Amino acid sequence: MDPMLGAPARVAILATLADGRSWSFSELKEETGLADGNLHVQSRKLLDAGFATSEKMVRGRRRVTCYRMTPEGRELLAGYVRRLSRALGVDGEKPDLPQPGRKQTPLKDDGSRVW
Repeated sequence: MDPMLGAPARVAILATLADGRSWSFSELKEETGLADGNLHVQSRKLLDAGFATSEKMVRGRRRVTCYRMTPEGRELLAGYVRRLSRALGVDGEKPDLPQPGRKQTPLKDDGSRVW
């Protein structure tokens, strides 16, 4: 699993952006329930990794930052959903649950301690 999805906040941001529309910072904050600082830090990680883009726009009389998912972000999230579906047996296959004694691949720590 990509360590970028090791933080639930980043999964929530990508899941929100998955509808393909442009979301303002305020809209993302409301939809995900994240605090300003957490949303800023986690969205910056997604931007830096190329999984989202941002642009300044004028809405009404206000200048806002809006975010969109990139094709790379869509593929990252789709892979995550496929892996979860397989693990839970949602795709019609037998669940791929951890077996006792089977070596598991740990998630890599990206250094983020902000959830």
